[in-house]
Amino acid sequence: MTVIVRDVHAEDAAGFAQVRRAALPYMLSTAEQLVFDWAHAHPDSHYRPLVAVTESGRIVGTAQVGIAHDAAEPGIGYANVYVDPAHLGQGAGTLLLRAAEEHLAERGARTLYSWVLDAPENLAWAQRRGYSPSRSAYFLRLDLTTAELPPLQTPPAGVELLTAEDFAADPRPLFELDALTTADEPGDVGAELDDYAHWLATTWEHPLFDRALTTVAVVDGVPAAFSAAQTDGLGRYNSGMTGTGPDFRGRGLAKLAKNTSLHRARAAGCTEAFTGNDTGNEPMLAINKWFGYEVGAREVRHVRTIG
Repeated sequence: MTVIVRDVHAEDAAGFAQVRRAALPYMLSTAEQLVFDWAHAHPDSHYRPLVAVTESGRIVGTAQVGIAHDAAEPGIGYANVYVDPAHLGQGAGTLLLRAAEEHLAERGARTLYSWVLDAPENLAWAQRRGYSPSRSAYFLRLDLTTAELPPLQTPPAGVELLTAEDFAADPRPLFELDALTTADEPGDVGAELDDYAHWLATTWEHPLFDRALTTVAVVDGVPAAFSAAQTDGLGRYNSGMTGTGPDFRGRGLAKLAKNTSLHRARAAGCTEAFTGNDTGNEPMLAINKWFGYEVGAREVRHVRTIG
């Protein structure tokens, strides 16, 4: 079967999302979200989504390609390739990766990162193409229809549990807390969150971001910890990020916020909850296990140096 690789068109969004859900069922993906992401990509990211298409026009593979423009170190690119499991072995992944690498090299990337699902055939595929494994992360799943969530707790004195919607008039305090927690999040690429306007456009206004379920622990009027919620309208909930400001750690505020968000999600009709966890982040992994999350899959980030 002949497969070609090309840039996405707006009408590809539904097919792109379908492939992503088939290859990676632990992440939310909708056509509306993809169109939004494509339209709001930062110009410095040189973002270029690609699709692998059969002669009949069926999308069988996807790639998210770009430059990590917010990384402290320049010249870092990423290429995350996913192929519909029903169409593996037909060359789609190879063609997508080749096009991605050419695009990134032309834009100055010298270090390339790519997430690869932890299966022997996937790891071997990446290594044959010059990529070496680095850190890894878990995809975790929680069945909200059967899970016995920890009971809701009364916040300690001076602590108030709000939602992101409560900050609608002025979201900047949430941006500042997000920036603090992002700065020391485990990862290969250090990130600096310093563009408030871009954050408003791409995070606050993102179609998956659920302000009503995002929970913020406020200490004496100061946002101290949060659990960001994403929903896809299909009963699926994802913890986009859970973090605590440096001055408020060790008080159980992240756990308090996340538990409240999960209870609110179930009350709102969500049936599945997902989250990601760096395998080296033992404190957060322990919290997720306490909630009842189970490991659904493991993904390994691979790196290749070019040029």
